[in-house]
Amino acid sequence: VQLQASGGGVVQAGGSLRLSCAASGLTFSRATVGWFRQAPGKEHELVARHLRYNSNPYYADSVKGRFTTFRDNAKNTVYLQMNNLKPEDTAVYYCAADTLDYGPYGEPIAARYWGQGTQVTVSS
Repeated sequence: VQLQASGGGVVQAGGSLRLSCAASGLTFSRATVGWFRQAPGKEHELVARHLRYNSNPYYADSVKGRFTTFRDNAKNTVYLQMNNLKPEDTAVYYCAADTLDYGPYGEPIAARYWGQGTQVTVSS
């Protein structure tokens, strides 16, 4: 399984960026996909999460109303549209996919796969 995140860059405050997370070896429609970020000296933060069987994504309060996550199942890609960016959004952004399968004896097998980070820098 590989997740490929892209789309980061440098943008001025108030600008927009769209991050992409493409998967190989995993079907996103069968996974819970989350976007996380980590800024220097700060905790890892869950930004948005698109549950496997729930069409209403979760957003952290810090990004609610500005960020939107959505899937393109045909492309097996999940996006994070970030609008009205603020300097405090500066961080390395990661996508992660949580899967739940069942083993030969019916035992649940959970896994989390991470993409490589993509840097987002918002200048004031």
